[in-house]
Amino acid sequence: MGSGGSSMVGPEGDGRARQRGLADMPESCVAAVMLLLDPPEICGLARLGRSFRAAADADFVWEAKLPANYLYLMEVAAEEGKCSWGGMSKKEIYARLSRPIPFDGGTKEFWLEKCKGNVCMLISSKALSITGINDRRYWNYIPTEESRFHMVGYLQQIWWFEVGGGIEFQFPVGTYSIYFRLHLGRPYKRLGRRSYSPEHIHGWDIKPVRFQLSTADGQQAVSKCFIDGPGGWVHYHGGDFVVEDSNTTTNLKFSMAQIDCTHTKGGLCVDCVLICPKGFRVDKLFPLHT
Repeated sequence: MGSGGSSMVGPEGDGRARQRGLADMPESCVAAVMLLLDPPEICGLARLGRSFRAAADADFVWEAKLPANYLYLMEVAAEEGKCSWGGMSKKEIYARLSRPIPFDGGTKEFWLEKCKGNVCMLISSKALSITGINDRRYWNYIPTEESRFHMVGYLQQIWWFEVGGGIEFQFPVGTYSIYFRLHLGRPYKRLGRRSYSPEHIHGWDIKPVRFQLSTADGQQAVSKCFIDGPGGWVHYHGGDFVVEDSNTTTNLKFSMAQIDCTHTKGGLCVDCVLICPKGFRVDKLFPLHT
């Protein structure tokens, strides 16, 4: 009797039983389960059968995965002329927002982190305020494949080192970290192999660099760290900040400085500033990070 409740009569009425499986679950039940899962898990379940595919395409499932301010993110992309959102399903919107979207003339980009739908952002060296950047005795912009922006600021030598920037943006609710992506030495490729020139590296082992961030609502963070690890990209933590309302613009300022003028420093590449959810694995973004 118990076994009869878990089987079905065959299509010809011949008495042969067919066991019920996951593919027989009602679409509404499948969708209710998917609301508890992360987007990659939803996409994986879509391969299990027709009801799973239908549930994995449902707008209400993907709207629950989008950040509360996803309409704002769509507006930013539309203003840059990078996206046309007409006729897209919520799943398609999520997929598009998960790919980098340049803005502010291509000097910045944001995207949704695929697993949790939180915002990540990169701000290139071109969008930063760098002391002495217009004097080629001190700084140059050099092309490189190791930057998402294909260009980094390279410091030959300077007494007063200061790099700063800011952003006004509506981040989804959460705690975010800021990192400065730096490289001691000038990277290059020779015969297809990566190398770097240590020619101008000096002065970073004498005094630490001061990292600082502040927000308009009074949050502040300050830390100090020596710049080290020549030949590899290193992400230096500049601090954390908290967003409590995704519909309010966060006004954020950040900087790094070593302004002790008793010695010069040089041989440093400044690629970008990364803003990402706290705990995010930064190395996943940069395969060439070593």
